[in-house]
Amino acid sequence: MAERSSVFDMIGPVMIGPSSSHTAGVVKIARMAVKVLGGVPDVAEITFYNSFARTYEGHGSDKAVIGGLLDYATDDKRIKTSFENAKEQGLEYKFRSIGNASTLHPNSIRLKIGRGKKEIEILGESLGGGVINIKEVNGFKANFSGNLFTLIIMANDLEGTISFVSGVISHENTNIANMSVTRKAKKGQACQVIEMDSGVRPLTLEYLESLGWIHDIIYIPIIET
Repeated sequence: MAERSSVFDMIGPVMIGPSSSHTAGVVKIARMAVKVLGGVPDVAEITFYNSFARTYEGHGSDKAVIGGLLDYATDDKRIKTSFENAKEQGLEYKFRSIGNASTLHPNSIRLKIGRGKKEIEILGESLGGGVINIKEVNGFKANFSGNLFTLIIMANDLEGTISFVSGVISHENTNIANMSVTRKAKKGQACQVIEMDSGVRPLTLEYLESLGWIHDIIYIPIIET
């Protein structure tokens, strides 16, 4: 089901920077990557595509993405000094740009980030008005907005797993708004992305994590921006 835009999306968010697509959207994508990783990264490789590749320096997308990786909100004044702040916090980063990626959205950004021994990769799209779409997580199609409580489950591709997870969540006081499942190969690893209207209890997450066929669970509450 497509996510509908509200009048607030069209007006745009409160933010630092000249463009909601090139600044606020970039901050949100980077903050979502931080949530997937589980904390502010130590290292980051940032690739801007298409329109972003041509304008990221002039529109402040470079400072915005570093600010987001430091988990700053879209209206945080520290975004203006994010390069200096990153140096102080020990975040090492590098930028890449690819100006002609015809299969990707005009405002796409890929983040490869690491914290300790953990590394993740996401591909995000800035859709305008501060609205984003996380298209991929670790090579799996994801397509979630971050506007809802989100559960990402990496698991073995076994029969009955989708209905089992849905059944567990049905015992929570929440409603599943969107669910998608992708896999790289039959009977290989699959990725479930579940967007919910409200959150789930830590006990439920602990139970799912205890199951042998589930490799990783990432729970992302709604991010205040």
